Amino acid sequence: MEGGECLVRFRPRLSEDGLSVPLQLQLLEAEHLPATKNENLPNGNVIRAGIEFDKIGRRVAYHLYREHPGERLMFANAGETIRVPADSVLHIYKPLRPGQHRGQPWLTQVLVKLHELDQYDDAELVRKKLAAMFAAFITENNPEDPVIGGKPGESESDASGVPLAGIEPGSMVKLLPGEDVKFTEPGDVGGMYTEFMRVQLRAVAAGLGITYEQLTGDLERVNYSSIRAGLLEFRRRCEQFQHQVMVFQFCRPVWQAWIEAAAVAGAIDARDYARNQDVYLDVEWRPPSWDWVDPLKDMNAEVAAVRAGFKPRSAVINEMGYDEEDVDRHVAADNARSDSLGLTFDSDPRRTTSNGQRVADQPPATETQ
Repeated sequence: MEGGECLVRFRPRLSEDGLSVPLQLQLLEAEHLPATKNENLPNGNVIRAGIEFDKIGRRVAYHLYREHPGERLMFANAGETIRVPADSVLHIYKPLRPGQHRGQPWLTQVLVKLHELDQYDDAELVRKKLAAMFAAFITENNPEDPVIGGKPGESESDASGVPLAGIEPGSMVKLLPGEDVKFTEPGDVGGMYTEFMRVQLRAVAAGLGITYEQLTGDLERVNYSSIRAGLLEFRRRCEQFQHQVMVFQFCRPVWQAWIEAAAVAGAIDARDYARNQDVYLDVEWRPPSWDWVDPLKDMNAEVAAVRAGFKPRSAVINEMGYDEEDVDRHVAADNARSDSLGLTFDSDPRRTTSNGQRVADQPPATETQ
């Protein structure tokens, strides 16, 4: 999110490396892909922003720096690039327009506002420091007259010889004829500073696709409805990124590469992998579940949807981040263990009602002619 993109390189390993599956992933910052490398190759391929395309626009290779370009002083070959086949590199970024080759940082649309806002905040901080300074200036008709509260020859002076005077709390000072005291009155930040910063940060949060409360941690003006509505929109954005970017660009290729490496190395029994690849690559990706502001209300809504037939129970379990088959096995095992020990819990719908009352054992049903 900081750089807008990331590179993952598949690194096959030898069997003597001691890995259960001879495959490793090398994570590379986007700086390893030179944005200034643009060439037309003799074979008809072109390099755009470090990515090599063939004649019909397919990505065939990535030209990567051997070392991070920011480490040029440490490595002599930091500026040297190598050609890596595209099937060995995962380029992960969120595409925002058709034909986009590289990702952009998620802060791009608000960087200028953040920079200007930072300068404004620094200026207001300096203004506040000046407002906190207390200084007084004494004007007198005769510079040879003694300074406030002192006798001739006993007043303090600064390095340039200007006499200084101090005021103690509760003191009453009588000025000499012709003397006057003036105090500095620097401007304060004013009462609109807080509201102005709140409005600007709301615009920044909207540009990032998050809520103002998540950006600042300020929960002063939120209530249950507003925070829930904001979190729902934020979680929709996150789920969109999880399923449409991370799953397709990262999870699925990594799973396929891992299965192939494990099958070739004999780490798993996949002798029919070449004939039935779809069986091994058929994976359902389930991101972690979200914790709600009021889980009781949400769970009651899920129960009502399941009872009305609007939603299957397995869908609710999957949204919670669990597997329905594992949950069913655990529930069955818990029920069997409770029955064997003669235990009855008010959470068991087979033996208790919704309010926890025990249900009388019903005689088995008999067939009738």
